[in-house]
Amino acid sequence: MSVREPLRIGVAGLGRAFMLMLPTFVAHPRVKLVAASDPRDEARRQFEAEFGGRTYPTVEALCADREVDAVYIATPHELHAQHVNAAARHRKHALVEKPMAITMAECKTMIDAARDARVTLVIGHSHSFDAPFLRARELIAGGGYGQVRMIAALNYTDFLYRPRRPEELDTAKGGGVVFSQGAHQVDIVRLLAGGRATSVRAYAGAWDRARPTEGAYSAQLGFADGAFASLVYSGYAHFDSDELVDWIGELGHRKDRARYGTARAALRSGISAQEEAALKHRRTYGSAATETAAPIAHNQFGMVVASCDRADLRPMPNGVMVYGDEREWLEELPPPTVPRAEVVDEFCDAIAAVRPAIHSGEWAMATLEVCLAILESARSGREVRLEHQVEVPA
Repeated sequence: MSVREPLRIGVAGLGRAFMLMLPTFVAHPRVKLVAASDPRDEARRQFEAEFGGRTYPTVEALCADREVDAVYIATPHELHAQHVNAAARHRKHALVEKPMAITMAECKTMIDAARDARVTLVIGHSHSFDAPFLRARELIAGGGYGQVRMIAALNYTDFLYRPRRPEELDTAKGGGVVFSQGAHQVDIVRLLAGGRATSVRAYAGAWDRARPTEGAYSAQLGFADGAFASLVYSGYAHFDSDELVDWIGELGHRKDRARYGTARAALRSGISAQEEAALKHRRTYGSAATETAAPIAHNQFGMVVASCDRADLRPMPNGVMVYGDEREWLEELPPPTVPRAEVVDEFCDAIAAVRPAIHSGEWAMATLEVCLAILESARSGREVRLEHQVEVPA
């Protein structure tokens, strides 16, 4: 299926994920927003006013729009498989928010549907799209620093105390930090280590009864070539690992340290689930102002260090720090002109057969397998072997 540029995008779900990708879609010359679907009247009205595009109350109706080339699927996790299948039925390419789905069987149906329809399926945004991680992967692939031997990844945030819908606090429905944040961290580590993990041993914590899902995990991953990685994540809103990157926030903006504690404070009054969902609603398209300030640096996801034979590599918001045998230096990257441009470029290039997507359905299914293994290992107290891993495309 050939598509001209700009790629005409239909948005499925005008929620918080769309708010974060909106600056990319607006600024990137290779895409154009032409249609959207959302059950909320106010979101559809704002999209029509802002972009002059068509809107629909259902994803199925959006996918049937003949003027749409590709669908950006930013609906709740448990609906991703259903909506990719709808896009494939109408021969639309699909860019799907992470996590790909919440079961391996759903991933398989999505991959099969895209293959049978001969459309492109890319899963993102995960932070492994970020330029510093991609640059670190290039440095590793170049061979000058030898083989990756060990990776340490650490991130402490306030994730669990941001306003949540009830299903986002229910692990069975894709809630908790393992599905939403593990997808980022696992993707990053697999990218740097080459992709083919073999086993997982993990622990997970759910120690706030008012937020009854995993808020933290610690995992060890083994890889086929002998490399190993440790992953630590906490969303319990105490220590903030942005301190380790000069207070650059996840989206590349300068962080206001005076806002410490505000996430927990907003929930301290004992609000109901309905009131919390309303707070979340106020952060979505049609109800909140779009972030317009340009980032001063690249997106980041905590501290990551890849230890190779002859250097440690640390992706940073402004490049990659290289700690070699005799000196240290920064492989500097200029600030992004279009935030998250790498997502659109990979998607468009894959559609045009310029280069294969790294973040294909198969890649994302392998990442989900690791996330599910973290949960299984934490429950069982045992190491979990992996069977569906793939390598980084050459």
